[in-house]
Amino acid sequence: MSTRLLSIWLVFVTAVMLMFATPALAGDAESGAKIFSANCAACHAGGRNVIDGAKTLQKDALEKYEMNSIEAITYQVVHGKNAMPAFQGRLSDAQIDDVATYVLSQSEKGW
Repeated sequence: MSTRLLSIWLVFVTAVMLMFATPALAGDAESGAKIFSANCAACHAGGRNVIDGAKTLQKDALEKYEMNSIEAITYQVVHGKNAMPAFQGRLSDAQIDDVATYVLSQSEKGW
């Protein structure tokens, strides 16, 4: 195999691997589950939303509302929005990272 063909093949294989790779998550989902249970489950049990049924934590809803990233979920938890309170000052940065990781991982699993 020529060097040029080998280079093209390696670029292709790398691109395919990146397309199907699961993004690295910032926090600890196991810790996030406990924090979620204590602080979020009253309104979001099972990935639902008791205030606004359309804005669940399900994968399709997170994608629709552009909340399908650690950064977006973290921002929402830190600052709150509408009926959701801000958790900045109530939870540490590490706890918020863990919750965001848990929510994103659960949305990928279908809750």
